Amino acid sequence: MTTLGLEEEYLLLEPRSGLPAHRAGEVERLLESTPEISDDEIQRELLSCQIETATPVCETLTQAEESLLNFRRKFAGAATRVGTVGAATGTAPWIRQAYPELTDKQRYEDLRASAPGIVGDQFVNGLHVHVGVPDQERGVQALNRIRPWIPLLTALSVNSPYWLSRDSGFGSWRVIHYRRWAVQGIPPYFADAADYERRITRLGASGAILDRGVLTWVARLSDHYPTLELRACDVQLEAQDSVLLGALTRALVVTALGDAERDSTPLVPDPELLDAALWQAARDGVEGTLVDPVAAEPVPAGQLLEAFLEHVGPALASEGDADWVRAGVETMKERGTGAERQRRAMRDGGMEALLSLYGHSLTFEP
Repeated sequence: MTTLGLEEEYLLLEPRSGLPAHRAGEVERLLESTPEISDDEIQRELLSCQIETATPVCETLTQAEESLLNFRRKFAGAATRVGTVGAATGTAPWIRQAYPELTDKQRYEDLRASAPGIVGDQFVNGLHVHVGVPDQERGVQALNRIRPWIPLLTALSVNSPYWLSRDSGFGSWRVIHYRRWAVQGIPPYFADAADYERRITRLGASGAILDRGVLTWVARLSDHYPTLELRACDVQLEAQDSVLLGALTRALVVTALGDAERDSTPLVPDPELLDAALWQAARDGVEGTLVDPVAAEPVPAGQLLEAFLEHVGPALASEGDADWVRAGVETMKERGTGAERQRRAMRDGGMEALLSLYGHSLTFEP
């Protein structure tokens, strides 16, 4: 069975205003004193209003979901104890004009020095999915083959419609925000592992970015683990939706590895088409049309999703995830993406309802 790991980033918000609350240090200390949470599960992010967690290496979706649910419960409780609301939303709906407080870490100070305007707006939270790959060479070949389907995964994950106290008009403003970094979007096609290493080494040495750790492609190979890492998704309101996206990503990578093993001809859409498709997916989610990577034409999002599920169907079956995924997709269709749910809450009850959605969703168990 192919291994899977999920990373989630969360915000701390003030319970009345909804503004970011820079209390992550206090929350971290409370979590560190919780026996059910290991130190490996607690991580600080760039801003001191953010907390990140990572599941252990998992083989089953149940393992991943249990890990996230356990951390989310403890995180929500710790957030409440320091007078804040924990929120699994891709962006902070409201921010102060003043420059935010960074986590006390030299790397983050270096990032601010390199891109102060971007770092000052980095109130964004993602879901990162790690899927095990046998080695770097096969990882690169899988990376090449997942590229056409990345916009669909982004569309399914949109959960950040609000920015600067208004509706951005995008389901995922987080994805659009990331386009401001020097190296962004869907990665290019690589000839092989040597080509991948050569190109990212040159980028790291260019001076345009701090180092190769600031490669903000929406998919890349991890420098620390034997995994392919997808970074195209917003953090999800509920753990089960994060696990659904993890399952879909794993199936896509497993399919890509199998295609590479058979040396099948990969689909290589024009890079500008993929870039436009990612932008459109971030704007529209699954409420309209998406770009069919084969025909290079707009098709209903539901139609493209069915084509994707057919594409990865054998991999879902081999990993034992087919029933879980079908049920998860139906649930998402019924209640909508995170962006749709956030907009409904805001429409029905304003900021109070939106904050309530954040708080309830963080601890919801199916």
